[in-house]
Amino acid sequence: MGVVESVVMSDLDAAVQKNLKHNLTVNLLDGAFFGMGWGFGSFGTMIPLFVSRMTDSALLIGLIPAIHAVGWQLPQLFMAGSVSRLRRYKPMVMWLTMQERLPFLGLVIIAFFLSSLGNKLALTLTFLMLIWQGLGAGFAANGWQSLVAKIIPPTFRGTFFGAQSALANIFMSITAIAGGYLLDKVNDRSDFSISFGITFIAFLFSMIALGLTREPVDNEKIIPEKTASPWKNWWAILRRDRNFSAFLLVRLLSQFATMGFAFYILYGLQQFNMDPVTAGFLTATLTITQTIANLVMGWLGDRFGHRSMLIAGSVSVIGSSMLAWGAQGIGWLYPVVILAGLANVAYWTIGMAITVEFGSEETRPIYIGLSNTLVAPFTILAPLLGGWLTDGFSFQLTFMVSALIAIGVTILLILLVRNPRAQTPAR
Repeated sequence: MGVVESVVMSDLDAAVQKNLKHNLTVNLLDGAFFGMGWGFGSFGTMIPLFVSRMTDSALLIGLIPAIHAVGWQLPQLFMAGSVSRLRRYKPMVMWLTMQERLPFLGLVIIAFFLSSLGNKLALTLTFLMLIWQGLGAGFAANGWQSLVAKIIPPTFRGTFFGAQSALANIFMSITAIAGGYLLDKVNDRSDFSISFGITFIAFLFSMIALGLTREPVDNEKIIPEKTASPWKNWWAILRRDRNFSAFLLVRLLSQFATMGFAFYILYGLQQFNMDPVTAGFLTATLTITQTIANLVMGWLGDRFGHRSMLIAGSVSVIGSSMLAWGAQGIGWLYPVVILAGLANVAYWTIGMAITVEFGSEETRPIYIGLSNTLVAPFTILAPLLGGWLTDGFSFQLTFMVSALIAIGVTILLILLVRNPRAQTPAR
């Protein structure tokens, strides 16, 4: 039996290697087109600017990136059972990823008819679109990460995630500046509708590129007749795998460590009278930072372990929050977002790379689900806390609390978390 499995796995690995160059190309194109669209429809800049035309509530605006993050995280454990039974992930991914792209067509319509709809109705419809978009991404996420883990060799995953994110950020930085000028030059009725329309078209090209992925069928994957619900096994996994439990605790707390990030744009608008062009340049600064950091941190993580990159990210959160706390002018926000960019790469790109290293081929979807779904409630609580601190007290208090929690996260990473690849034999 062992000999047969070895031969079959060699065949599967051979298929992966045969299509590796093609799959790298089309998936990098997926990232490029996605980044192109995201610059015009960013949850960090463009959508908060759009929502600020309807409300000045820090709580509501702070929820915008949280809705996207929670939508990404929450469904993943619910999808773990069905994903773990698949021999091919791509068909499911293609169907579900449509749901994260279509809502931008709805935003086009809302933006165009904003004056007719009125702020209250338009705000409600906008948040419905954001929830739809976030959940669409989340239902596709487990299958997509499992697909990437299948078609990209383990020793190259950090580099791939980094390269894909870097390429996305290159295009995002360009289109973010273009989006800022678009908002500045085009009349209020058309500006955001054009911006969101470009996002939707770019996302369609991104989806086409993803659809060109060549995924071999895993005929030897052992699929039991009945799969136990991952909800029944999650506590046993956490008790058995203490390293994963420590990593999960870090992910939970990191949501509060970065809660100040959601308020940087609003901070610039209210404290320093920031204009849309400056907002575009700040977004470009963020994305250029993330472009370089994705390449460097992904490569370093593959060679020296992803844990060290997570520690670097946590230190960056401390620096970003402290600089924001002491900011004396709009110019201070540039180093603030540079450090935030390093932290985002560590928690997002490196977080995905290290997550898929836990468990085996059969159990990986459950680990992916646990590391996201269990974090989701804290992802929504963090901006609520940040919004409450900001509205009730000050931006500065929010940034200080973020920095203090980031210090705790850094200590936990140093003392408790280890690189999972060093503990688990590569398959």
